[in-house]
Amino acid sequence: MDDVKSASDADRALKQKHRAMWASGDYPTLASDLISELGAVLVEACGIRPGQRVLDVAAGAGNAAIPAAMMGAEVIASDLTPELFDAGRDQAAARGASLEWREADAEALPFPDNEFDVVMSCVGVMFAPHHQAAADELVRVCRPGGTIGLLNWTPGGFIGRMFSTMKPFAPPPPPGAQPPPLWGSEDHVQELLGAQVTDLRELTQTVVIDKFPGPREFLHYFKDFYGPTISVYKFIAEDQEKVDALDNALMELAGSFNTADPGAPMRMELEYLLLTARKIGAEG
Repeated sequence: MDDVKSASDADRALKQKHRAMWASGDYPTLASDLISELGAVLVEACGIRPGQRVLDVAAGAGNAAIPAAMMGAEVIASDLTPELFDAGRDQAAARGASLEWREADAEALPFPDNEFDVVMSCVGVMFAPHHQAAADELVRVCRPGGTIGLLNWTPGGFIGRMFSTMKPFAPPPPPGAQPPPLWGSEDHVQELLGAQVTDLRELTQTVVIDKFPGPREFLHYFKDFYGPTISVYKFIAEDQEKVDALDNALMELAGSFNTADPGAPMRMELEYLLLTARKIGAEG
């Protein structure tokens, strides 16, 4: 019993740490500035139609949930970090979209079995630490014959490489936690979903980022706005040598992904895996 309580306490502490990480910085602004188009890409891939019941898991400020609502679907945007919802509500109001916002843990969704026609996540569920638990929840709340749609950063793309670069400077992951970019590996996601789904389709694509004049501007933007980067720098804040080393490593990485001509603003392509599947079972 003590072991069970200890594991439960550790899990709650981990989730609070994740919530604080994503509440730091300004992820809604980053998503709007850099990857606003990705939500619509996922909505189109899922074939969302008017009247469908749609759940966006780890929705953040609604990058995918809002476009889904604008298609006429009945949408719930769920996230472990409700601090992100105010920005989402403002964006939804500005675009004339109506949807529901619910605080929810992707590894223990507070919804009944077989509840939704579409269950989706746009670079969100990949950050839940226990991948199989999160994958099982995606499938559980989707109705038989319904669609599961995911858009995740790949391990070899820029964001995956950025996490690899930060890893030596970050605190050790808790037991059982898996790296987020694994969700961008076709083999890994196929293993997670397994025989629970059929008609699995995967496509690797990129989104172009051309906001930054150079690597230094990229670095400062991510240090100010992106929760995972902020968290790592907070961990090493008292060690200036490590701070300088990570600064240089991230600027070097950004420079290596720059495809622009010399003297022009940076142009980076961020690779992601777009996946859709259908839950096994009869349409209902």
